[in-house]
Parts: sequence; structure tokens; C-alpha cells
Amino acid sequence: MLQVNVIGGGLAGCEAAYYLAQKGIKVRLWEMRPQKTTPVHKTADLAELVCSNSLKSEQPNTAQGLLKREMRILGSLLLSCAERARVPAGSALAVDRELFARLVSQTILSCPSIELCRQELSSVPAGELSIVATGPLTSEALASDLKQLGGEENLFFYDAVAPSITAGSLDMNKVFRASRYGKGSADYLNCPLDREEYELFYENLINADIKAGHSIDKGLFFNACMPVEVLARLGKDALRYGPMRPVGLEIPGSSKRAYAVLQLRQEDQAGTIYGMVGFQTRMRWGEQIRVFRLIPGLEQADFVRYGVMHRNTYINSPKLLEPSLQCKKRPEIFFAGQITGVEGYMESAATGIIAGINVSRWLQGKELLIPDKATIIGALLDFISNSSSKDFQPINANFGLMPPLDPPIRDKSQRYLAYVERALNKMREFSESLLN
Repeated sequence: MLQVNVIGGGLAGCEAAYYLAQKGIKVRLWEMRPQKTTPVHKTADLAELVCSNSLKSEQPNTAQGLLKREMRILGSLLLSCAERARVPAGSALAVDRELFARLVSQTILSCPSIELCRQELSSVPAGELSIVATGPLTSEALASDLKQLGGEENLFFYDAVAPSITAGSLDMNKVFRASRYGKGSADYLNCPLDREEYELFYENLINADIKAGHSIDKGLFFNACMPVEVLARLGKDALRYGPMRPVGLEIPGSSKRAYAVLQLRQEDQAGTIYGMVGFQTRMRWGEQIRVFRLIPGLEQADFVRYGVMHRNTYINSPKLLEPSLQCKKRPEIFFAGQITGVEGYMESAATGIIAGINVSRWLQGKELLIPDKATIIGALLDFISNSSSKDFQPINANFGLMPPLDPPIRDKSQRYLAYVERALNKMREFSESLLN
């Protein structure tokens, strides 16, 4: 039986391994945990979510919603598990992270053609067909090997994780449940601050003790995951226009409007744990308790997960990869996941599916296939492999990556719907072409 190494048991690695297994291809799935852990992983489960528990919007007129619909057409493993681990999150798809990882692990372990190898690889096996999906927390040894492969320093950015707190420790006399603008179900808990409370919190936040040793103040981080204390230093109102935006939220039974609002999102199906939305941080743990307890409703907050800082590694894909995710210098190696320069859970998982598809076709001597650039997955692949930027940076799925409509549509909502319709037609065609 033909065999493929899939290196990394995260989102992309699991999607790739599962796709290959469904095609009857033997897979050796390498995962270094728990033999060797990372600064942010807590379990030995595959596909553990280490940042937010949200897989982002499911609204059909958004790029994130489109991405999920395209992945479902391609038979995504992770989205089927996410449906079973879903927790309330308004228009977003959020999951009980422990249940989600457990479901993915059970599915992978039940595949007879997948051998799970709990061992760190320090290099990509020479002469063997492999998919590198080690993600942003690639071990130093393997990163060094990839550095030799690329012939230059790997690019990198710093990422941060937001804290999680217990629902039972919240003061529900100060916290209210609501959806923004009254749209969808009221799935978020909201902690309102008046101006005086916000200014007290702000001053303590910008003067908090942070963990030293990072180059984050030099700009070496991904803007979408900027630590809250760094964002705050951009200006006194930066948080009020960002994660603490009060617009569209009305305090029940009051004519007053909040000056700022912290939102909390449910993280487990039992509703006992909530994450602080947009509050990634590198503050010391004791400072997180002190500063965040200044927010009304969080005075007695019990932290079950502190915010942490970690290094995210990714390769210079425009120089190293074909749009098929095949390595230009060593065609027996494919890449998938955040290490390619896509940013986000679902973006990473989608590249795992594509890597699995093309490795399967490579083994059969068939032409490698790439979704049309009019699909959101195809647009992402085109960007990471063909970006002309001298400073290649990770990117999320967004409509700005997609080719313009002909003729153009001025109305934004209609334009987005047209993007979606065109993309789904192209993805269905791509899916059908895989049968050949």
C-alpha cells in the first residue's frame, strides 16, 4: 500500500490525513505531543484549538461563511466534528474545544489506514512523500531543517491567546446577555463600562507588567492577533473602536449607553467557561487577574486559562510553494496549514484538504489540481504562492482576494452575494473534476 507522512496533528494535518485515508492511502501521522509539548497546548488530543474557540462567521454573505461552504463541498472532517461540538455564538460557529478535539481524535484513530506516531521529527524524511503541517508552533529542530530547505530565515510573527473565565464567578447583576443590534440570538455576555471605569481600566492596562523577551513592540506580530495592551497604546479610544466597541449594544432596562463593553463568548457546551473576546495578552498572569478584575462584573473572576504569548512560524510561501502546495525545490514535499501563511483555523484546515487532494493525485500520476481563483480557497492559494510583497504576511480569507466581477456590482451586499454564488459554482466544478 502507498504511504504518506503527514507531519503535525493539528487542523490541517488531520484534514489531510483523513482525506488520504478515505482514498485508501496509508498515512503515518506524526504528532510530537505529549512527548514534547508547546507553550500553549494543554492536552495530547489532535486538532486542539489553542486560541479562540470560534471558527468565525457562518453568515452566507461573508468570506468566512463562504469558506466553510466550500470546505463542506470537499467533505471537511473538521466541520462535521464542529457541528457536534457546537456552542451558542450567534452567527459564528463556535465549539466546545475539548469535545471538538476529542471527536477529531476519535475519528482519526478509528481510521485503519492511519498510523498515529507520537514522536517529534527533527527533519522531513528524505525521499519520502510528506505533507508538512506542523503549524505556527513548529519545533525548533524541524524549523531548522525547513530553514535549510528554504535557503533563508523563516519569517515569523508573534501571536497571543485570550484568557478564559468561569461563568459562575461573574457578577450577573452587572453583566447582561445580548446580541449586537439585536441580530441573532443573545449568545454573548456583555460587561459594560462607563467612562470613569474605562479610564481606570485603560490606565492600569497600558502600565501593566508584561512578559519580557519578545520583539512584539518592533511590529513582529500579526495585526489581527495584536495583544490588547499593545492595541491600547495606539490611543485612548483604540479599544473602544476595537474589541470593546459599545456600538449596537443596549443595556437592558436602562436608557444609558455603555462607554465601552467587554464581550464574553461561551467556550463549552455546558456554558461554564467564557472567553474574553479580542483580549489576547502577554501580561504576566498576576497582572491579568489584577487588571481584568477592574472590569465591572469580573471583580471575582476565576481564570481557568490565562492569556499567553507564543511564536508563530511560517515559511516564505511565494518563494517556496506552487499553488498546489507542492514544494518547488523538493516536489515530494507538500505544505499545509498556518505554516504556509494562511491565518485562521478554517483557512488552515482548508489547505490541509487541498494538500491531501494533490498528494493523492501525485501518487496516482494525475495532474495536480487547484480550485479556481474565484473560490475563496483558490484565492488564498493564489495569494500565498504568488504574492509579490517583499514583506509576505499571513492573511485571512477575505473577499478582497477574489477577482473582480464582470460586470462590477456597486452595492456591497449584492456584490458579496455574487461572489458567493460564483465561488460555489466553481467549487462544485472543482469537486466534480476530482472524480476524473
